[in-house]
Amino acid sequence: MSDERSSGYWYSADRTRRGVAVLNALRDYRAAEAAMRRRTRSAMRMGETDLLAIRYLLKREGEGRSVSPKDLAAHLGISSASTTVLIDRLVRSGHVERRPHPTDRRALVIAPTIASDDEVRATLGEMHRRMIDVAEGLDGEQAMVVLEFLEAMRDAVDSVRDAAGDEAPAATVTAIDASRSATGS
Repeated sequence: MSDERSSGYWYSADRTRRGVAVLNALRDYRAAEAAMRRRTRSAMRMGETDLLAIRYLLKREGEGRSVSPKDLAAHLGISSASTTVLIDRLVRSGHVERRPHPTDRRALVIAPTIASDDEVRATLGEMHRRMIDVAEGLDGEQAMVVLEFLEAMRDAVDSVRDAAGDEAPAATVTAIDASRSATGS
């Protein structure tokens, strides 16, 4: 398995060549995923933040959790003013609706519409089925190797400090932990 293209890395040892080949494959996957996200945004006529908001709202709804505008702003890392503009835009497009908070008469929650859920499923459903088919094609040992690798890569990337010298927060539940609890290991 030789990768003749320029790697973007400056290492030359055989062991490192394997590592560079893996990193190149990971880079290719990230590029393919970014292209898929662009196509999805284009198909749904949405910006990146809009799509991230819809995904978050659908996930929380699936968990039976309500989302306040403040929750959405915190998740997206945007100001309350930007969140209001975002919600207004998504309400106008029919992707979300404002609903009364179930326990606080003064508050509102933001929820995805059925049409929004249907659109996301229609746009991404087949691709997600193909991806889960690939993932389910791994045996248990292969899946653990992939999970451990991806989590180690995440940790390597998260350990880079931002301009203020702060490290990125670590994920609280890892995919490995989730996999182990799902399989009873």
